Amino acid sequence: MLNIHNVGVSFGGTQLFGGITFKVDAGNRIGLIGKNGAGKSTLLKILAKDMEYDEGTMAFEKDTTIGFLKQDIDFEKGRTILEEAYQAFTEIKSIEKKLDVINDQLATRTDYESEAYQDILHDLDDLSHRYELLGGYNYQGETEKILQGLGFKREDFTKLTETFSGGWRMRIELAKLLLQNNDILFLDEPTNHLDIESIIWFEKFLRGYTGAVIVVSHDKMFLDNVTNRTVEISLGRMYYYKKAYSEYLLLRADIMEKQAAAQKNQAKEIKATEQLIEKFRYKATKASMAQSLIKKLDKVQRIQVDAEDKSVMSVRFPLSIQPGKIVIETENVCKSYGDNHVLEDVNIMIERGSKIAFVGQNGQGKSTLAKIIVKEIEYTGELTIGHNVQIGYFAQNQSEYLDGEKTVLDTMTDASTDSNRLKIRDMLGSFLFRGDDVEKKVKILSGGERNRLALCKMLLTPFNVLIMDEPTNHLDIASKNVLKSALKNFEGTLIIVSHDRDFLQGLCESVFSFRDREIREYVGDINYYLEQHNLENMREVEKATVVKTVKNPTTKKNFQESKRSKKAEKQLKNRLSKVENTIATLEQEIADADVALAENFEKVSSDTTFFETYQKKKDTVEKLMEEWETIQEELEN
Repeated sequence: MLNIHNVGVSFGGTQLFGGITFKVDAGNRIGLIGKNGAGKSTLLKILAKDMEYDEGTMAFEKDTTIGFLKQDIDFEKGRTILEEAYQAFTEIKSIEKKLDVINDQLATRTDYESEAYQDILHDLDDLSHRYELLGGYNYQGETEKILQGLGFKREDFTKLTETFSGGWRMRIELAKLLLQNNDILFLDEPTNHLDIESIIWFEKFLRGYTGAVIVVSHDKMFLDNVTNRTVEISLGRMYYYKKAYSEYLLLRADIMEKQAAAQKNQAKEIKATEQLIEKFRYKATKASMAQSLIKKLDKVQRIQVDAEDKSVMSVRFPLSIQPGKIVIETENVCKSYGDNHVLEDVNIMIERGSKIAFVGQNGQGKSTLAKIIVKEIEYTGELTIGHNVQIGYFAQNQSEYLDGEKTVLDTMTDASTDSNRLKIRDMLGSFLFRGDDVEKKVKILSGGERNRLALCKMLLTPFNVLIMDEPTNHLDIASKNVLKSALKNFEGTLIIVSHDRDFLQGLCESVFSFRDREIREYVGDINYYLEQHNLENMREVEKATVVKTVKNPTTKKNFQESKRSKKAEKQLKNRLSKVENTIATLEQEIADADVALAENFEKVSSDTTFFETYQKKKDTVEKLMEEWETIQEELEN
């Protein structure tokens, strides 16, 4: 379908990348990865014929059709969602107009025996056949199916596109691409504007897609679930393997390890040869041998270890001061935008040290509640911020608040105080803005670079409660891993709005699910939430009855009892998790001891404390198993 050979591109005399060579066949689902600024989006634009390249060749098979999801889109105003989605079927819509004209003619003409009338019937037959071949009788149903899969409700179909946010309009554009049935799809960060349910639906769609897909994404789980090949751009070079992302990482590490070992062995051989040359060079009887060794050495192809870009940002979120036990509490909080009631009677209590994920479809009120907590928008009801609480807030569009005309350094300087102004360059360096990078204007930074700068700027203000709305958008995988690690080590309270399942795994201890103006708490991680909702079949979730646990509480007393019950359940689950982890650790230690005994009994048994320690571990596991059963029974009750 597509052959790329030695493609390269340069900007201002500096090569961004070169030697890009790979082949794309039907059924290939290629993940295009690399750090921010490596050239992923540039390469995607080149492949989609949206940008010229400086060197190499690129050849498509005849009649290959391509679809390209860009980051910037422009819709014609006045169309409904359905009308805009139908733009995917240009030929079908054209045939429909021709059929309408023919049917009007047939309704008025009476010259049934004339040659002109027969020609019209012939055209009708041809057009009807072509219409059926293109799926003209099914496209409306397919359109509705795709739109619903991407999160639109049936009542949204007749609404104008301009009444929806940029994220929802991006979904319409994605729907059009999926409906066109192109041979190759080029997708630039398609999951940025999708919620978890839509991402899961989209993954299923792409796995069954018969054409080829090349996708730029920083969503590790999405890449693992969808792709079967990986192209990485690193330090201007390309690496290609027929593996999904996680498998590729393991394979790449193994190859580099073997390269390093081979290089080390070769270096030893070269050194030994050089010593022989030096030894025999000035001896008349050995001169010919020395010359022969020199020629041999010249022919040796030196083994190179693939260069690896190990630069990552360094993030730490320090705790400002210790707040009170309850940091945030709401009672009957409501928020409406005109007739659109987003939140109703929200009653939540967040304790110090909690790590909570807000999840749910777009438009369900996650960002709205975050803005209410930081008092950015008005609301009705009661919101109580606890004693000594200092909130740090990272908005979904935080990078848009940056002044494009300012330099990176000026952005930080203007936001600093006397106490931290001297630390600005060090802080920027830890976020990978080094040397001349700090003099760049914000407007020329990539999306990922702007997000890094916004994160860095946020650290200039002290906080002990951190609220982050989609902080991983545009961040590369390495940067996301660093951010996740920093958030896990943060000793304060964390509320995070995210659709990135891999990012949320192991980060949050409870999940607040937003659906139809209700908020339901799941005491467990994102995996527990996904299991409970059975999101592999998203449509079943839509039909499922939602248990109304926090909407319209009957009395203050019931609300307090509910909070105490949830707290007790959370404590039991935490105990259960600790017991399970301890059991797993001890069982591994016992297994290691068994292996050691089998391999070297005499040496191990000579340690007088070995068997005593060994038995103690076994006894401890037995007691912990009993404790595990007791906790499990308490939870069930």
